[in-house]
Amino acid sequence: MKVDRLKEVLQSINGLVQKEVLVGIPDSAPERKDDEPIGNAAIGYIQETGSPVNNLPPRPFLVPGVAAAEGKVSPQLQKAVESALDGDLDGAERRMGAAGLTAQNSVRARINSGIDPALKESTLADRRRRGRTGTVPLIDTGQLRNAITYVIRKRK
Repeated sequence: MKVDRLKEVLQSINGLVQKEVLVGIPDSAPERKDDEPIGNAAIGYIQETGSPVNNLPPRPFLVPGVAAAEGKVSPQLQKAVESALDGDLDGAERRMGAAGLTAQNSVRARINSGIDPALKESTLADRRRRGRTGTVPLIDTGQLRNAITYVIRKRK
């Protein structure tokens, strides 16, 4: 006995191609007032690209962190496609989530490993004044690193 699952498979494939996995720092408040502190998304962008005006060198962590995970993420995305071809959209989404988590962890590991250039002595002195002893760039309170996450959303 054969079962026609074409409609289910097509719906699953359609559901998959309408989704994407994004890794980064969500911006919960894109519009801020001048007297408010900037959020982690803005801080992440400044750290990734640098700010010559503020004498901050670029310390790329997001793009290289995601790129470093490509070898582990690609097979998971391939399995997502295979799940969709089997008509299993939930399984495809689980695989996409696994890919997102892998990339998220890779970015966090990139930050933990320390990114050149090293912190200036004035920055280290400022940290010591505040009771912090860490010397790893991009890690002071850990909020930036912990803000890195992934989302699965409908393509725009």
